[in-house]
Amino acid sequence: MKSALELARSVRSGERSARSVLEECLDRIRTLDGRLNAFVHVCEERALARAERVDAAVAAGEDPGPLAGVPIAVKDNICVRAEPTTCCSRILRGWRPPYDATVVTRLVDAGAIVLGKTNMDEFAMGSSTENSCFGPTRNPHDPSRVPGGSSGGSAVAVAAGMAPLALGSDTGGSIRQPAALCGVVGVKPTYGLVSRYGLVAFASSLDQIGPFAASVTDAALCLQVIAGHDPADSTSIPERVPDLVEAARRGGEQVDGLRVGVIRELSSEGVAKQVAEALRRAADALAGEGAIVEEVSLPSVRHALPAYYLIAPAEASSNLARYDGVRYGLRARGATTGEMNVATRTEGFGDEVKRRIMLGTYALSAGYRDAFYVRALKVRTLVSRDFADAYRRVDVLMSPTSPTTAFLLGERIDDPLAMYASDVCTIPSNLAGHPAVSVPWGTDECGLPIGLQLMAPALGEERLFAAAAALEKLAPPRPVPPAETVRAQASGTSADSEEVQG
Repeated sequence: MKSALELARSVRSGERSARSVLEECLDRIRTLDGRLNAFVHVCEERALARAERVDAAVAAGEDPGPLAGVPIAVKDNICVRAEPTTCCSRILRGWRPPYDATVVTRLVDAGAIVLGKTNMDEFAMGSSTENSCFGPTRNPHDPSRVPGGSSGGSAVAVAAGMAPLALGSDTGGSIRQPAALCGVVGVKPTYGLVSRYGLVAFASSLDQIGPFAASVTDAALCLQVIAGHDPADSTSIPERVPDLVEAARRGGEQVDGLRVGVIRELSSEGVAKQVAEALRRAADALAGEGAIVEEVSLPSVRHALPAYYLIAPAEASSNLARYDGVRYGLRARGATTGEMNVATRTEGFGDEVKRRIMLGTYALSAGYRDAFYVRALKVRTLVSRDFADAYRRVDVLMSPTSPTTAFLLGERIDDPLAMYASDVCTIPSNLAGHPAVSVPWGTDECGLPIGLQLMAPALGEERLFAAAAALEKLAPPRPVPPAETVRAQASGTSADSEEVQG
């Protein structure tokens, strides 16, 4: 499939119809998704009607926008009016929001076509997309392995060529980690750069919406469209959005003088040998092109993981209190209102969500708040200070995105601490509120993708995309197109496909 940028150009020029682009994506979904389970809902009729309107606009001499006719997959915790939005939880099954999220409105205004809703860990809690009431999503490079999470469905939709672009949400790495495990580009923007209006809240001080794409330039194009101030979100930043596509183009041409800091604490202990080797080769390649690469230390990032797993569950325990059987989705039977509340939450939430609600409630409870929650907030301040100190010396920071490549389905499902450690490299930038991107960079001995992470100061997206484009240009060739592998495996494993559908 061509890039989103090329597809939009061909539709705007009339060289190709939006309908033909959409039908190509729908064909691949029909062929591949029975095995991968990336989509939980496909808006086929709505998408076809939208494609007809885009084609009519082009025929009338109008410009539909920079994403004209580009299909986009949307994570199932982002509201699309009148379409199911379940957060892949039994407690929200059947709920259809009466409004669009701001990001969806902006994409449609730019000519994009919403293709469907993608699978995810329930309420975005997880690192493998195994905690979904619709069953797990599978990695297109090896369907016996996880795609990462919680935005695994969106990552797989792009990696398998079912959509040129997708949206995910990133609370502790839920865009970048699956992007790394699936071999695509994933971006977490600066906190507040993209409106959260219409994003179902998990941890409000950490959540951000961002794009998945096959290339840095496509990711820049998508972020350019969805970013910008939104009066409906009080945390939205009233800053001008720079030309990110131009920044990516410029960065791909000029590396000389770029100052890159490799974070010592995220590059050694617990990092798989081949991931560490890819990081070293990438640093050498950047230095060979004229970048100034040095090792930097951020001592407090060692404490970021436990701090995150106090702050995020504490916020989740408050945000998820609204699901009580009265206002949304599921309502279980009970003799009293209290019994109905308890029965609804017991039946509606999965184990991981219950675990985090209990952890967060405990951290906020009288007698323990200062010992746990307040102490975690102090760690968050220390992490931000360490980042600020580092950015006085370097332009961008670099680390692995994930300490390992994709692990086997079920391998960590009964070991929450091992699962939480999957996000050890991504969580620090969420605590600081800074932008970060994962760029594919080589493979391990099994041919599984490796992702490298670049980070920049708040509102440093221009700098980030320039550096990411430079890193992408120096990367080894991508793995064999995964769709061909999946199609070959799917032909002999139809029984497994039914199981995956959940």
